[in-house]
Amino acid sequence: MTVQLPLWFTVGSLVVISLVLIIDLLLVVWRPHHPSNRESALWVSFYVLLALGFAGLLFMFAGEKYGSEFLAGWITEYSLSIDNLFVFVLIMATFAVPKKYQQEILMIGILLAIVFRGIFILLGAALIASFSWIFYVFGAFLVVIGLQQFFSGREDDVNRENSLITFLTKRLDMTDQFHGMKVRVTIDGKKLFTPLLVVFIAIGTADVIFAVDSIPAIYGITESPFIVFTANVFALMGLRQLYFLLGHLVDKLAYLHLGIAFILTFIGVKLVLHALHENELPFINGGEHVAWAPDIGTWESLIVIVAAMAVAVIASVWKLRSAPQDAATKGH
Repeated sequence: MTVQLPLWFTVGSLVVISLVLIIDLLLVVWRPHHPSNRESALWVSFYVLLALGFAGLLFMFAGEKYGSEFLAGWITEYSLSIDNLFVFVLIMATFAVPKKYQQEILMIGILLAIVFRGIFILLGAALIASFSWIFYVFGAFLVVIGLQQFFSGREDDVNRENSLITFLTKRLDMTDQFHGMKVRVTIDGKKLFTPLLVVFIAIGTADVIFAVDSIPAIYGITESPFIVFTANVFALMGLRQLYFLLGHLVDKLAYLHLGIAFILTFIGVKLVLHALHENELPFINGGEHVAWAPDIGTWESLIVIVAAMAVAVIASVWKLRSAPQDAATKGH
């Protein structure tokens, strides 16, 4: 039996999550630095354990349905957030952002991501409440995005970001030097923008695009806006530290984008099947539910998502490890 989420749990969770984010932000402001691998690993571990602890509380206070939906949603969003990480790496490298500023920039980028996803979560909830057929749209959209990712990989992300950066740098009076966290400075009596402005615009644009991809995906797992929001926030918490821990490896994990593409396509198909199962459109099966369309459960979805990411990561690491050996063999 599923228990409804208690109001005190919902409010308390949002308060605690907000406090954690505020503390994290204050630490960045008070002590800007380039974290070591050990520090980054500890923070990533802390946020993962925090998410798992939250899942445990959901199982305890809200029942198996909400607990399993959060786990599946969190893992899905965590996987999709790795693509965010790739774009962050691309932007930082393009502008040669000094390491001492990267923590603050990433924190702002993650806060922007939370805000944009919050907006799309509310929009998604309103669409679902008003239009039962919206799952057809969400499903088809995710299938298209997933197939596109299969065939083009990250080239679309790279081309989109490079086009935006080129457009902005050509049209803005800009200095080529960073001046701390200032977006505008006066040099020889002339006001100029710093590269930081373009960095923020590029990160914000990427955040919007990834929110458009990720919100329909998680609504394929749960229809609870609270679960959708918390899964997204927990997936984004620790992303900054993950950047410093694994950022240099993200673009070397050759098959990671295939795992993410499979997850998006799978959830898209799941959404279409769910829409057919609950069908009310008069021109499909006379407005009746389609009996043969299976409604894939949360646990089945969780197993598929975890398996897809595990296979993609293991295959990528295997290729990464074998590459030096292949190079050495060719050298001889």
